[in-house]
Amino acid sequence: MCDEAPVHFLRVLSRDRMHFKKDWSDHALWWPTRNKWLSRPKHTLDQYGVHADAALHFTPMHKPLRIQLPDLRYIDCKIDFSIDTFSAVVQLCKSLGIRHPEELSLCYPLEPSHLKQNYQNLKEAKKIKASQPPDTNTFIAATRGSSNSLDRSLACPATPPPPRSLSATPVASQQNGTLRRYGGHIYSTQSDGSSDGGYCGTPPRAASMDALDSLADLSLADSPLEPDSQSRESLLTPKSLMERARMNVGWLDSSLSIMEQYVREWDTLQLRFKFYSFFDLTPRAQDASRLNQLYQQARWQILNQEVHCTEEEMLLFAALQLQIELQTLAGGGLEAADGTNANVSVAPEDEIDAALSELQVQLEGGPPTRPDITHVPELAGYLKYRGRQRFTLRAYKRGWVSCRDGELRIHSSSDSAAKGDAPSYKFELRGAEVTPDAHPASGRYGIKLEVPSEDTMQEVWLKCENEDQYAEWVAACRLGSRGRSLADASFSSEVATVKSLLALQRPQPGAALNQHSLPHLDHLQPENYLAPRFLKKLKSKFTQRVLESHANVKDLPLLEAKLQYIKTWQNLPDYGQTLFVVRFMGHRKDEIISIANNRIMRLDPSTGDHIKTWRFSTMKAWNVNWEIKHMMVQFEEGSIIFSVQSADCKVVHEFIGGYIFLSMRSKDANQNLDEELFHKLTGGWT
Repeated sequence: MCDEAPVHFLRVLSRDRMHFKKDWSDHALWWPTRNKWLSRPKHTLDQYGVHADAALHFTPMHKPLRIQLPDLRYIDCKIDFSIDTFSAVVQLCKSLGIRHPEELSLCYPLEPSHLKQNYQNLKEAKKIKASQPPDTNTFIAATRGSSNSLDRSLACPATPPPPRSLSATPVASQQNGTLRRYGGHIYSTQSDGSSDGGYCGTPPRAASMDALDSLADLSLADSPLEPDSQSRESLLTPKSLMERARMNVGWLDSSLSIMEQYVREWDTLQLRFKFYSFFDLTPRAQDASRLNQLYQQARWQILNQEVHCTEEEMLLFAALQLQIELQTLAGGGLEAADGTNANVSVAPEDEIDAALSELQVQLEGGPPTRPDITHVPELAGYLKYRGRQRFTLRAYKRGWVSCRDGELRIHSSSDSAAKGDAPSYKFELRGAEVTPDAHPASGRYGIKLEVPSEDTMQEVWLKCENEDQYAEWVAACRLGSRGRSLADASFSSEVATVKSLLALQRPQPGAALNQHSLPHLDHLQPENYLAPRFLKKLKSKFTQRVLESHANVKDLPLLEAKLQYIKTWQNLPDYGQTLFVVRFMGHRKDEIISIANNRIMRLDPSTGDHIKTWRFSTMKAWNVNWEIKHMMVQFEEGSIIFSVQSADCKVVHEFIGGYIFLSMRSKDANQNLDEELFHKLTGGWT
């Protein structure tokens, strides 16, 4: 072939030299030596650097891949291996009916050994072995056992299925033929070859063509109550912050194609929510699949102790999970998918109806009261407080604490504050970390504040006297940490959210269901509802405690229960923190940084305490030195430079750029996904 021939001409020439008829429109040229697609049709081979001794593969772009969903089910689908991973995820989510695909991504499944040491580049372990030549006969019709495979050395642990014929012959039969086209691209199977949408551990072995085609309408709005043992055992439980940070090594590069990241057909990848910035979460039927998968990911994070919670919160999660299961068994999932559940408020059909409904409510209620913009709100009251000394905690003291314009002041008494005396302590709440510490059952309501100082975070504890005072101060501290004052319109809603969450955590023994009123209650296994660290304490009285908490949520319909589970998960202190092991320039010790949707935090690896917080609102730029793999983030207060030890630095760069991209989304329901802008912010190249 001529080196100056364009790539599209070579594709046509390759097709013309085949002596049998077949649709070759899905084929493209792959250069295995350079691990890249020749995807630019106007470029010549000489421009690509292809010489006479190079071997190019004419191979399908869409290849079969095994995907594990957030609910631990496996689906087998055809994915475009030639486009970037971000576009492939968008196409996959469109087929699955999951809205806002920019929040999800694909990652490699990890093994327990991956948590024992740092791996900067996990995909290097999946490189193709040079001693095993790939199968280049993917286009030969009569090749026995051929299934469009370039390399079978990277197959998933389960045995890949044999080639499927175009007849209705079971897949297990060893007949010559080509890979049969999927009816709807996606199907779900179990290890025995059945196709009921349950969990599976191996690819299909005995499913007819008609059975596979009927699985194109696979619904993700409901999941089986429990996964099989194989899927459950595949979950990893981190035992330290270091191990939790190493769990983020498996994310695929969104700017590269799946094929370029050493993934081959019938490999297994995991589909997960990557960015914890969820847009427009509502209990609507058209969002049922997204809500269910997000609920499942939150559920397994809590049960695997990736996110920690208190005992009261754990019982609330167990009660919500029980309510979801009861609603599913009662047929709530089918009704929610059809939008016929009378208990679920039906959302307006479009944004025009929503605007008209909102206008009607405002007109019927009269003109809204306008706040006095000259008045600066202030929250003040007697609280107990304490700070941290160098080696121990101080005892609680009672003082007059006030919050105004994002500043916290502590006086010895209200008279001292009224006289204008200088406060004993004064803290700026902007950039502070707020950690609620409430135990409604025992009547303890505390707030942990980590206030930024010059080099570290100063720790302050506040203890409230009752639930109402606690809700107001949590809301005030959260708004202050975001740089907002008490005049912000969201203050009242923030207070109401905290109060509703506390009400759900308060057990109601008198209103609990009878254990024998429903058959499902007789088979509750504590291991399926509680994190391991709560099993020893709650196992003996598990059923009674869960039923007492369930009394608060027993009237929630299915979608409302899932949404409440997600909202409770979002209120946990560890929620939305993606950890990485890094080494700051000038330091020899490994440390941990946490990336959230609005900030970067520096953590103590042994205790998890916040050492320093940098807000995205003060960030000027972020970039990577690709030669030495160092990342620099510039803030108004200075720059930080570090190397990532537990992942590729591109992963950290992509998280920061991804959160910036998600924060730019508007409330317009008809907005289009700007893939070009996403790649500009996450690609790492200028």
